[in-house]
Amino acid sequence: MPAITYLSGSTPLVLDSPHSGTVYPADFRHACDLAVLRTAEDTHVEKLYDFAPALGSHWVEAHFPRSYLDANRNTTEMDVSLLNAPWPGPVDDEPRAMAKVRLGKGLIWRTTDEGVPLYDRKLDVAEIQARIEQCWKPYHAAVAQAIDTAHRQHGYCIHINCHSMPAVASGSATDFPGEEHADFVVGDREGTTASPALSRLVCGHLGSRGYSVAYNHPYKGVELVRRYSDPARHRHSIQLEINRKLYMDETTLEMTPDAEPLKATLRSLVDLLLATDPRIL
Repeated sequence: MPAITYLSGSTPLVLDSPHSGTVYPADFRHACDLAVLRTAEDTHVEKLYDFAPALGSHWVEAHFPRSYLDANRNTTEMDVSLLNAPWPGPVDDEPRAMAKVRLGKGLIWRTTDEGVPLYDRKLDVAEIQARIEQCWKPYHAAVAQAIDTAHRQHGYCIHINCHSMPAVASGSATDFPGEEHADFVVGDREGTTASPALSRLVCGHLGSRGYSVAYNHPYKGVELVRRYSDPARHRHSIQLEINRKLYMDETTLEMTPDAEPLKATLRSLVDLLLATDPRIL
């Protein structure tokens, strides 16, 4: 199976799911149980949006798991403590990036959200470079192509970076362990990756459907919205987190009947965004 799926669309809307992959490569050679690793997935997120390509939305989806390589991190967010030799590329020392690395959540994860080590060995520089070539680069190339195409064809684009989150923050996942999450978190890096008016529209729509919505807390948006957004040029990127309790059993990872009304809400949101020109908000 290829590392990603990219379905080109015809509208200004781009959706991507970097963390819902469930294909665990043979060269992962992780030391912790697969069942533990699977709790890191944004499991089923691709199913929640499976209607979107038929509506003309661009769609990009990772098949590799985020614990193998996190496509929502920069290649400079390298946890050098994992390696058996010096990393030959640049390493980011920016505080926000290093905070994630300290939590074990850099480009290559060191620990699970509960602090369980992924490896009982040091990793070769060459194997990390191979993961970047085979996973990170194709994923980012597809997102960039989708956004460029949408923008070129319509003069603007709206990019929704699709995620899910646990009902309660894990001990090593964020700076707010134990926090009960809202139903949705809308992140635009404090208004820098999307028009605040567009973000308010998304928050207001979800709230009108009866859901609790948080804005930029505890998730502000990371690399994919940072890298490809430019609101001044009408390129808007929003990270959208969905509480997993709304659609799945977090223990068994099975989808629940509640997924259907949630999908109806996401369909209504996509319909709204398809009818919205952020240049005139």
